[in-house]
Amino acid sequence: MAVLLELKGVGKAFGATRVLEHIDLAVEDGEFITILGPSGSGKTTILRMIGGFTQPDQGQILLDGRDIAHDPINRRPFNTVFQDYALFPHMTVAGNVGYGLKVRGTANAVIKQRVGEVLDLVQLGSLAARYPAQLSGGQRQRVALARAIICQPRLILLDEPLAALDVELRKQMQEFLKDIHREIKTTFLFVTHDQEEAIAMADRICVMNYGKILQLGSPTEVYYRPHSEFVARFFGDNNLIEGVAGDRGSVATPIGTLPCAADGTEPAAGAKAFAVIRPEAIRIGNEPGANTVVAGQVSSVNFGGAATVAVVDVAGVPLRVKLPSRAEGLPLKVGDRVQLAWRTEDCRLVAA
Repeated sequence: MAVLLELKGVGKAFGATRVLEHIDLAVEDGEFITILGPSGSGKTTILRMIGGFTQPDQGQILLDGRDIAHDPINRRPFNTVFQDYALFPHMTVAGNVGYGLKVRGTANAVIKQRVGEVLDLVQLGSLAARYPAQLSGGQRQRVALARAIICQPRLILLDEPLAALDVELRKQMQEFLKDIHREIKTTFLFVTHDQEEAIAMADRICVMNYGKILQLGSPTEVYYRPHSEFVARFFGDNNLIEGVAGDRGSVATPIGTLPCAADGTEPAAGAKAFAVIRPEAIRIGNEPGANTVVAGQVSSVNFGGAATVAVVDVAGVPLRVKLPSRAEGLPLKVGDRVQLAWRTEDCRLVAA
């Protein structure tokens, strides 16, 4: 894909507080990229600078190679979907969706046709005459998305638009957004603090904290191959076993020297480090293909529907193991002595 938008050396401070530190980020034309991070990480500031709501202190924001960092909002071919939807309460659904075309002086007949097409796209064609107060949260979200789509922007910015929805509706909207993205092929830049949301929708995830990009990659890369302790912890459930880095990706820990997959991002020998292993990568018993086998005692077992999570104490180190649940009962019980096994390629080494 060609690069649509590029941030080069972008920085921002509010008073004495630095919120962004030398951000370099390339957004490819047509991709769905998610900026992920906790509150205060700088992700919304990036979105606001791209949209023209906030000016950077330094650096460039390049659209097709041209710096637009100081262009006004109305000269940027972008549209934004906000968390609160920002719909006009006195306008119908059709009026809200067609507003952008109206202010551009588009002919009424064209507006009517385009509004109908876009409302059909977001599956709201039968609700054109309703007002925002008569809609559900998911429907208002779709109206906001339709309003962003109708002017055919080069880039759609989505600022945590699903945060106010309940869990089930949020999942439905995740699938809906991904389907819309495939349909219209417009570049989406999505901001969220929700890891599952990012994994479910993004082509690439940009993980941020304290105003810096810590890792950029596909959902699979970020989930299974974290480059830092923060990313490993932020994606939850990971087992982090503290130790000291050795040669060729190994780490000396309280449960033994563990071999880890090396990819060039691991710390130097002698540095404080963590072996990172996802709970679903650990097997019970010495299974074929396993490079590491340790013994321990089950200290807790928690049924979670499709999966059961057990905690196994290995020489004082608690390791979480995720197993498929069984209809006939939990696969383990507290007090069981078990062996845990995993492959070297499922163990990552990150700096502490």
